[in-house]
Amino acid sequence: MSKVIEMTEIVKKFYIGTPNELTILKGMSLNVEEGEFVSIVGASGSGKSTLMNLIGALDTPTSGRYILGGEDMGSMKGNAVSDIRNRKIGFVFQTFNLVPRTTAIKNVELPMLYGGMSRSKRISRAKELMELVGMGDRMKHLPNELSGGQKQRVAIARAMANDPDIILADEPTGALDTETGRMVMDIFHQLNREQGKTIVLITHNPELAAETGRIITISDGQIIREEHSGAKGVVSSESA
Repeated sequence: MSKVIEMTEIVKKFYIGTPNELTILKGMSLNVEEGEFVSIVGASGSGKSTLMNLIGALDTPTSGRYILGGEDMGSMKGNAVSDIRNRKIGFVFQTFNLVPRTTAIKNVELPMLYGGMSRSKRISRAKELMELVGMGDRMKHLPNELSGGQKQRVAIARAMANDPDIILADEPTGALDTETGRMVMDIFHQLNREQGKTIVLITHNPELAAETGRIITISDGQIIREEHSGAKGVVSSESA
């Protein structure tokens, strides 16, 4: 298996050079292999969101090295970063982030539009993905005509639009009731199992984390524990 995420000694600081300087990530190293389903857990303020932004190439580290799908992100500038992000990562957010005045299927088409795909291919791919997430009968609906669970399924379809290597899901069930959240997690499991998608799940929910193959716990900007799930339960390896 090849590594799709390689982070080495990642440091992230804010307000550098001011009295308010903050170090959020403190020399973190993290590898994720192709086809893994990994969860990252930690309390509020632990650095989860900062780490997610770095993994998703939405922000850059202060120091350290990040290789995403074989590409050294530290050497990338401007449009090259956007292009790699659009091709390699599909995002699913707690708040859905759908364009409100655009139909569900048009929302799914957007990443393909930015990627330069032809209209006919965009429409065909978007329909296929809407069917995959069980939303084939809601394609023409606007987001405000959909339930929270339906919105999140559209968001997952959109995340899959450019067939990314990685799906990065930030608290994807946080705004959903238990039953609907279960449905969303089942879709992630299906994508991981049947399409081999690498999934990184950011969550504060230990029950959801327990469903993934590896649980990475962070605290105060550092990885403090990794747990590998197996058929006979979870084997824990504490950091010294």
